[in-house]
Amino acid sequence: MIEVWAPYATRVRLRRPDLPDADLTATGDDGWWRSPVALADGDEYGFVLGEADQLRPDPRSRRQPAGVHGPSAHVDPASFAWTDAQWHGRPLAGGLIYELHIGTFTPEGTLDAAIGRLDHLVDLGVTHVELLPVNAFNGTHNWGYDGVLWYAVHEPYGGPAAYRRFVDAAHGRGLAVIQDVVYNHLGPSGNYLPEFGPYLRDGHRNTWGDSVNLDERAVRDYIVDNALMWLGDFHVDGLRLDAVHALHESGDQPQHILAELAERVDALSAHLGRPLTLIAESDLNDPVMILPRTAGGYGLTAQWSDDWHHAVHVALTGETAGYYADFAELVALPKVWTGGFFHDGTRSSFRGRDHGIPLPPEVPSWQLITFAQDHDQIGNRAAGDRLSATLSYDRLAIAAVLTLTAPGTPMLFMGEEWGASTPWQFFTSHPEPELAAATANGRKAEFARMGWDGSLVPDPNDPATFERSKLDWDEVDAGDHARLLDLHRRLAALRRERPELTDPRHGQRGAAAAEAPGGRRFELDRGAARVLVNLSAEPWHVAARPGEEVWIATAEPGRVGGTWVIPPDAALVTGPPR
Repeated sequence: MIEVWAPYATRVRLRRPDLPDADLTATGDDGWWRSPVALADGDEYGFVLGEADQLRPDPRSRRQPAGVHGPSAHVDPASFAWTDAQWHGRPLAGGLIYELHIGTFTPEGTLDAAIGRLDHLVDLGVTHVELLPVNAFNGTHNWGYDGVLWYAVHEPYGGPAAYRRFVDAAHGRGLAVIQDVVYNHLGPSGNYLPEFGPYLRDGHRNTWGDSVNLDERAVRDYIVDNALMWLGDFHVDGLRLDAVHALHESGDQPQHILAELAERVDALSAHLGRPLTLIAESDLNDPVMILPRTAGGYGLTAQWSDDWHHAVHVALTGETAGYYADFAELVALPKVWTGGFFHDGTRSSFRGRDHGIPLPPEVPSWQLITFAQDHDQIGNRAAGDRLSATLSYDRLAIAAVLTLTAPGTPMLFMGEEWGASTPWQFFTSHPEPELAAATANGRKAEFARMGWDGSLVPDPNDPATFERSKLDWDEVDAGDHARLLDLHRRLAALRRERPELTDPRHGQRGAAAAEAPGGRRFELDRGAARVLVNLSAEPWHVAARPGEEVWIATAEPGRVGGTWVIPPDAALVTGPPR
């Protein structure tokens, strides 16, 4: 059975190579057109709308062999022999997420090549692999947020067959897979959905383009069915939902789209007998995302914590431009450590208004995703520079300690574990010169607001920008890179071993900060454990607790009687005897 939602069409024909066009039948007044034609795995096809003669890909295409402007290809779900029958999933609580971009994770930039690096992630202690978007977009490479066919896997990555191989291989190593998905906008090139029906809201735009029309039932189904496809047909374990603040609906719907999505995913989880995770990328600082639906929330599993990133970034770098300004306060890091949000109704100077809602103390800390680096916070800098471009090994080591001991579910960005020297820049491959130029000019304009030098912004469409952003795996075993990787491994192991470091209770945490010569010092509690961070220019003398021992130190501490002596730019993780 072939079917397509095309309420704008007066006629819909199925077009296949070397065969006459076949008319589809409108089966009612709901905009759906259907045909009894059966396709075999790999058969190419497309639709012709009205009296025009241009072929259009299937809006629900699973594969685009010749790109987003070409015909679709049918994918038979039964064509892949899964080997993960014994896989029962992984809950997010207690986990460690690793975020990666398929195109730059390996020199080859393919899903099959990424399989060859999964053992590295297992050795690191990763539990969940999060892939940046892999849906089909125009061109050969970009971040993935310009997708126009949400059901198809980008062909240069290996298409849907390679995607299934990746998920199957990850499960075989005990790794869960989280897929980043974009439901708030569509890319600028190859988006034919508006020719089929009202997929977009007229006159309503967000940062990236026209908003998706969430007041249309068929469009909501398009989103929900896509989510269920990843979790069901592709055996994925969770979804990261991009920029949920840009999901706009009229309010006349019986449920918010996120609540509807969570309800359907929870039902699928019960049916499959394995945990399924939904993570919101949200800077709203609103606990509605993760509160239970019975308490008026949307019932998502977790949400990103930009406030944690900003507080750590400012503490480590001293950078206070743009949205970092508020986090220059001494209280910023202790506040996010103990309360999850920094802006919880407080004034945001960057936004020019009060922002956020307090996180209820009963919310488990693991429902916040915490990170010192991620694709946005690196790639949306003018030069795409990582912390490793400006910080010493000692401060990178402190970043590792903070990331892997903090309340929350920690996330690492690919290469962070060894302090990769390669940047991660914003790159595109728009074939249209006018679109490429508009993208480059738009990037420079964005940075004016942050106070960054626009001359540092590389041309996104220059192939060299993409090539520079690929990881250099030859670094892993060299010098400070190897030392930092070893530290991350030991911290991840410690987090698994010590229940204090994954205790979800807010009441088990305390935090204090103090100004010191040349910097600041932080004493951060995790119940019986504590994290002592000296970001000052002088040694820090800290009273040891009775029976306390050092679990991990980034630099050898001294001991004078009952006092720890922590060197400048060093951190200790301490607790009762192991």
